[in-house]
Amino acid sequence: MIIITGAAGFIGSNLTGYMNAQGYLNLGLVDAFDNAKKSGNLTGKTCNIRIHRDEFPSWLDQNSSKVRYIIHLGARTDTAEFDKSVFDRLNLGYSRKIWTACSKYAIPLIYASSAATYGNGEWGYRDDHEIIRDLKPLNPYGESKNDFDKWVLAQRETPPFWSGLKFFNVYGPNEYHKGRMASVVFHAFHQIRQTGGMKLFRSHKPGIPDGGQARDFIYVKDVVDVIFWLFTHPAPSGIYNLGTGKARTFLDLTRATFNAMHLEPAIEYIDTPLDIRDKYQYFTEARMEKLRSAGYAGEFQSLEAGVEDYVRNYLLVNSYY
Repeated sequence: MIIITGAAGFIGSNLTGYMNAQGYLNLGLVDAFDNAKKSGNLTGKTCNIRIHRDEFPSWLDQNSSKVRYIIHLGARTDTAEFDKSVFDRLNLGYSRKIWTACSKYAIPLIYASSAATYGNGEWGYRDDHEIIRDLKPLNPYGESKNDFDKWVLAQRETPPFWSGLKFFNVYGPNEYHKGRMASVVFHAFHQIRQTGGMKLFRSHKPGIPDGGQARDFIYVKDVVDVIFWLFTHPAPSGIYNLGTGKARTFLDLTRATFNAMHLEPAIEYIDTPLDIRDKYQYFTEARMEKLRSAGYAGEFQSLEAGVEDYVRNYLLVNSYY
């Protein structure tokens, strides 16, 4: 059995559908299963068992011989949540339990880290293990992910294979439930449809034009392709970036969304909210040499192609992957 935690969420449900399409039906899906907004994410997908996240650690102790692999995507991902105890419990503490069990029972593990660990990018965006202890995330979510990465690298007992994936800005179908934390593409689509225009944050940094803030946007279908590749191919254990390797501006993304909706761009700028202004990343771009050197040769979709597919085949028709 292959376990996917966070299976009812955004990336987890896409991975579940992808695994099904590849012929993997003996899946154990782990989640809280208490969010009605996630209900469509697993519709039509096949699994062997659903396990509540609170029950999973004890279930794993009792059923470890049945488990072939764990892909741990479950986490609290709200970057606007500042109660550190929430992340200590749901991200750091929970992930430690899964790592410890995988080490004890010799189960390979892929887990979700985050580009939020890089903070303002003072150390660049290299997925070198040597810089992880020096990174300074900008919020408790990023801190929880970096704290787990640091803890992992200090462990002597490890799973037979393990990989931590630093997801950059992922967008795509099945993020309908994420609210404020949904991708900029999702919010742009709905704002454009409701108002006919799009508001972007004004730049508050000299030398960066309004709309020139840039991120490494990666389509969720490319993310699950990389996860599946790691699942099916030998690679060195370690922490890997997962982005496209090419930063694009919010202006590029907004124009791509208008184009996918066959509308002329209508864009205005507003001040970045004060509560996030000093924690706002102006640039992220994954260094992808490490994953490439491990053997991954897949091509990432361009921002324009990914937005076109997302808007035309999912958002416009309110469809799930």
